[in-house]
Amino acid sequence: MLAIAGDSASGKSTVAAGLVNTLGPHRCLSISTDDYHRFDRLERSLNGMTPLHPDCNHLDILGQHLQLLATGQSVLKPVYDHASGRLLRPVVVDPADYIIVEGLLPLHTNLCRACFDLAVYLDPDDNVRRDWKTQRDCASRGYTPDQVLTELADRESDAQQFVLPQRAFADLVVRFAPIEQRNDPPDTPLSATLLLRPNIPQPDLTSVLRPEITATMHMGLANDHDGRPVDSLHVHGYVDPEESARAEKLLWRALTEDRLEMTDALGAIAGGHSTPLAVTQMMLLFHLLKATR
Repeated sequence: MLAIAGDSASGKSTVAAGLVNTLGPHRCLSISTDDYHRFDRLERSLNGMTPLHPDCNHLDILGQHLQLLATGQSVLKPVYDHASGRLLRPVVVDPADYIIVEGLLPLHTNLCRACFDLAVYLDPDDNVRRDWKTQRDCASRGYTPDQVLTELADRESDAQQFVLPQRAFADLVVRFAPIEQRNDPPDTPLSATLLLRPNIPQPDLTSVLRPEITATMHMGLANDHDGRPVDSLHVHGYVDPEESARAEKLLWRALTEDRLEMTDALGAIAGGHSTPLAVTQMMLLFHLLKATR
């Protein structure tokens, strides 16, 4: 069971989709914690609440459902429709080999955290996330750009108080962002930094990530938010696509030992491909495959 936590429009659904399509939809159950909203969009507006607040979500029911799924039992899952902002009829979902739970608060409670074998927190650059949220909400959720910016401002306090603290419970923390020290053109693909915490055994990539082998990725040491040293995997978005594709194949073989077919779903984004996203998904797949062994 994998938790993908992060603020609104941080890339959670995109990461999950690539994992599901690579492992196979018949082997995966993907759940959004948005389905566990306690109120619909109109009720939240009338109550002056945001979906980032725990009281605005049935986190107790989420925890119960995770326990049931972990023991092989089906659940009657609620459904939230983002297009209309309404709560719909619940549906029965069955457990699967892999259960991926993505959303705003999957790591908020002790009970929920205890259910997961692996947890990742997505922490993109604030400007990047604002752009992603504006594009998504205007295209598929009926918002105007001004409404999106207003909502972001209204949510900031709850995001800092309830969403961000989940970062401390993640086994991996992923940050998508441009590289500030470089003067790259505006259309340069984003890079990523993955903090690989020692909470769980991380893969040994020293044989793959040597400068003479690839310029796409390198390992280093960084200070975590609490000052502790942690391994840091840097994936550069500015590298030539052919070189990045070669690096992806090298990493894939090192992480999966060819136990799984590499698919185009890895790194898939609207209108293109992202090597930093693909690497993030590969790292998560490594841990999921290891858990099943």
